[in-house]
This record gives sequence, C-alpha cells and structure tokens, in this order.
Amino acid sequence: MSRPPRPPLPPSGATRHPREPESQGSWFGGQGNEDLTLAADMQAVELPPASHTGKDDHDERKSSTFFRIYRAFLTARAALGILLIGLLSGAWLMGTRPSVWVLGLTLGYSALTLIWWWLPAPRRAKDEDHRRLGHRQALATIGVDLVAFTCLHFLTGNSFNSQALLALPVLMAATLMPRIMSLGVAAAATLNLLGAAWVQSPEAGTLANLMTQAGLAGFGLFAIALMASELAGRLAREERSARGSLELARQQAQLNRLVIEEMAEGVMVTDRLGSVRTANPAARRLLAVQGSTPPPPFQLRGVPAWEPLVQAIEQTFANPSRADDGQELQLRFDDQSRRALRLRVRFTQGRDGKAIEDVCVMFLEDLRTVMARQRQDKLAAMGRMSAGIAHEIRNPLAAIAQANALLAEDATTPTQKKLTHMVSDNVGRLKHIIDDVLAVAPGLRPPAPAINLMETVQAICQDWRGTQGLPSGPESILTVDLSGCSPEASRPGPRVRFEPDHLHRVLVNLLDNALRYNSGLAGAIVVNLQWQATRSPEISGQLVLSVRSDGELISTDTERSLFEPFSSTRSRGTGLGLYICRELCERHGASIDYRQHPAPVRHRNEFFVTMPADQPSPAPLPA
Repeated sequence: MSRPPRPPLPPSGATRHPREPESQGSWFGGQGNEDLTLAADMQAVELPPASHTGKDDHDERKSSTFFRIYRAFLTARAALGILLIGLLSGAWLMGTRPSVWVLGLTLGYSALTLIWWWLPAPRRAKDEDHRRLGHRQALATIGVDLVAFTCLHFLTGNSFNSQALLALPVLMAATLMPRIMSLGVAAAATLNLLGAAWVQSPEAGTLANLMTQAGLAGFGLFAIALMASELAGRLAREERSARGSLELARQQAQLNRLVIEEMAEGVMVTDRLGSVRTANPAARRLLAVQGSTPPPPFQLRGVPAWEPLVQAIEQTFANPSRADDGQELQLRFDDQSRRALRLRVRFTQGRDGKAIEDVCVMFLEDLRTVMARQRQDKLAAMGRMSAGIAHEIRNPLAAIAQANALLAEDATTPTQKKLTHMVSDNVGRLKHIIDDVLAVAPGLRPPAPAINLMETVQAICQDWRGTQGLPSGPESILTVDLSGCSPEASRPGPRVRFEPDHLHRVLVNLLDNALRYNSGLAGAIVVNLQWQATRSPEISGQLVLSVRSDGELISTDTERSLFEPFSSTRSRGTGLGLYICRELCERHGASIDYRQHPAPVRHRNEFFVTMPADQPSPAPLPA
C-alpha cells in the first residue's frame, strides 16, 4: 500500500521546524535562529518513475534528497580515488616513482572509497526522515578524507599540491551536516595546513610564505563551509516550500477529481479527432443505452449512436467563438431507443479563435433532467401559493356543498334535481383537486413506517382488480410478477419506508393510466417488483416497482410533460395525477420515471418507481 500523503509544511519563516536547534543561526539572509542545512531539513521527496525497473531504481525513487546528494559525494570520492591511482600510474610510466608511503596511502584511500561506495547500506536510506550523517558515516567519509589528504600533504610536500583536495570533505560537511560541524571540519583542515607549513618550513626556509599560503587556503575553506552551508539551507527552504505547494496542488487535484466524479452532469474531455481522453461516470452512463461505457480512452467515431457528438465536436473546433452556445442532441441507439441530451462545450483558452486548443471539455445533461429542474424552479414558489389558495377555496366550497344539499331536499321537479346533481358533481371534482394540491403542499410530516413491499403491492393490486371488476386468473389483463423479490435466507422479505396510503395512491394512478391505454388482451398490464443491488455501502439495495402496458407509445411531446402539473390528454383530467405521484415518491426518497422499450417487446410503455430498501436497525443490547 502506498503511504498517505504528508501534510503540507509551513512556509519558510512561518513556524520553527521541531528539529531545528535554537542555538545556531544563519549568518546570511537574516532568517532568524535556524539551522537550515540541507542535511537537517530536507525530507523524503518522491522521484519520477524511471523508464526501467529494478531494486536500485525502486530505492532511488523512494530515497530522500539528502541521500541522493550523499551518494553523489560517495561517487565523487570513488572517482577521486580512481583519479589518484591513474595519476600515480602515469607518473610511474613517465619515470617518476612515488615513495612507498605515498603509493600505499593512495591505494588504501582508493580501496576504502570504492568499498564504501559499493556497500549497499550507505547507498540506501533506512527511512525517509533521515536528516544528517551518522557518526559511522561521517567517520568513514569526512574523517577518512581529512586523514588521507593531510597525510598526503605531509608526505608530498610542495611537489604535489594536495591542499585543494581538502575542499571535498569541507564541502561535504557543509552540505550534509550542521553548520557548527562544517566549521569544525574547516578548522581541522586549516590546522592541518598550518601544521604542514610549520613542519616543511625548515626545508624550504620560507616559513612566512608557507604560513601565508596555508592561512589563505584555510580562509578559503572557511568561506566554502559558510557559503555551502548557507546555499544548502536556502535550497532546503525552497524545496520545503515547493513540497508544501505540491501537496496542496495534489489535494486540490483530488478534490477536483472527487467533485467531477460525483457530479450528476456528465463531463468529458475530447480532442478534435473525437477521442475521449477522460469522462466521469455520469457521462459514461449517458452515452450507453444501459449501464455505462468502458473506461476512457475510447473513440467516438465509428459508433452510429455517437455521430451527433462527433458533428458537434467538429463544429466547435471549426467555430470556437460559438463554443459557449448550448445545443440539443438526440442519440439513437441500436435498439431504437433514444436519449435527448443538452451539450455545452468549453475551451480553457482560445475562445477568440486565435489560440485554439487540441482538446475541449464537454458538459452533457439529460434533457429530461434539465426540463425537470426548470419545472422545479418554476413550481417552487407556485407550490406555497397553490396551498394557500386551496385553503381559501375549501371554506366557500363547503358552504356551497351544504347549500346545495339543502336545495336538493326541496327539489321536486326533474330539472331542479338535475341542477342540484350537477352542482354536487362539480363540487366533488373541486374537492378532489383541492385534496390533490394539499397532498403535495410542503410541511413537516412524521417519518414513514417500514412496510413489507411484496404484501402491500399484492394487496393493492387485488383491491384495484376488485374495484375495476376485472377477473383473476390467466385470462385477466392484469398480471402481478413478484418473483424478482422472493425472500431468501441471506435476504429477508423487502421492506421500504413508505406511507401505505401514498403508495396506494401512486400504484393505483399508474394502474388507472395503464387500464386506460392498453390492448385489452390477456396480460396487457404487468406489475413487476425487482430487487437491484447497489455499489453504495450506505444503501443495502433498491427495489424497482414497474407498471407496464402494451398500449400505444406515448409521443415525444407528451413524454416531455408527463410529470408536469395540469398537463393532461383527457378533457376532464386535472393533470395532477403523475405530478402528485412524483411528489409523493420524492417525499419518501424514491423516484418515478418513464421509459419506452424497443419494438420486439410487447409491453413497451413502462412507468417504474425506484425505492431504497430499508436497512433493519440493530437489535438493542441486553441490559
């Protein structure tokens, strides 16, 4: 498993690092009391993946910046050892034979550097929080260099200028150790230079010149230690700040990815050739007749159902100034089903047509969802107003009904009785409309009880069949299929949170519509109950209650306004039936929709209600 991302580090100067000592300060830059050497502050940074694999490459990607620089110094020491051997070999071939002590010292130093460079332990970080050289590492590298270069300087004298080699351990200490340690190494190297000048002065007879040269070389070593330490600290601060910014960018990218994946609107990135580079789950569902398309990348060209999208992409790249204009498309799938989409295309730049990008972002929405949202916005304020009007109408309507009842008692002629009967019928019709409006009026209601859906649906269908005077048996036009929800050992009888009266009203309304538009043959209406599993861990499953009929297909114009209030195809219909069904379903966390099936299917018209299954509450613990 991958490590969780580190929290972003504070910017430089904002807070003190918990491991920064307070006794030492930066001599440059005025950063305050901080010991910001590269060895003390740099933490692990992941390297980009290499083009080849291997254990060393894996360690390289996981190692910290500190160990990468440490290995660079080990490589430099090994190369220096090989170079010294090469110089001695060249001098030997040219007739200049070095002393046995110089030869032994050079060979020993070269062997030690190569062995330490080759050993796996010094080349790999034990953990990502390793910040400075350990005592063993410092002695095996910086200590060996100081001793070897000092001895070489004493042995060769002025014949070989080995003073410059002391810059390597000083630079290594300034980069990989705290500043006080680097100054100590520079001081030790300076004392070695001064001691060598003192020892060599009787031979040369120029003590003042040798001491001056040693002093200048020592000053240069101190300058190298201070400058390298300050540059390493500055690099550490910049990398720490960059690492914090990188972590913030990663968090923002994860947040954007989460938001896009959870969006109800489809988001898809395509290029001018019609290749889909990325798409969220909503877009993949909209492009498929059922389920979703395979994960991207995939090609839009070559699929007849997606041809309108390809044409829209071509028009967008041909005229980028019109990219912001939305357009409506209709996808026709292989099973002759269709889906209307609303498409919006955006460019990150180049909207003026001067700097065109190779990719565009497409936003897809189901046109029915868009229209439903528009209807919801229009009806939001209208709902409260309708409820208020209904309350105001109810009182005078009751007075009219009461007065009509009194008049009916005194009616003697057929004409008077007919008029009172007409008033009574229309009063009843108005009361039905008012009850429908008040049924969907907003307000606080107690939570719905958990009901056995199979038993409730069976009872409602049986009651409706008796009310309509329909026979039962194979010759009946109503067929009830509950086999998709039969109880099992692992899954008991399905239960949902729904008011029984509300479910009765929804199912009876759908059955009345199916009875009104069907062929009249046996099995013309089918009520089906199906269990569907879900991917969400919060929902144990879904129950789909569908009412299918074999009547004529609903036209496209009628389908768009199916769930709108006061929209009816009958002259005496209120147009509130399906609208109330949708409001009652949404009140209980369910949804209702309509779909058409292809021609080979007998029952092509289907209204279906999707309800989340009720999760049984845990049993109380015994007292």
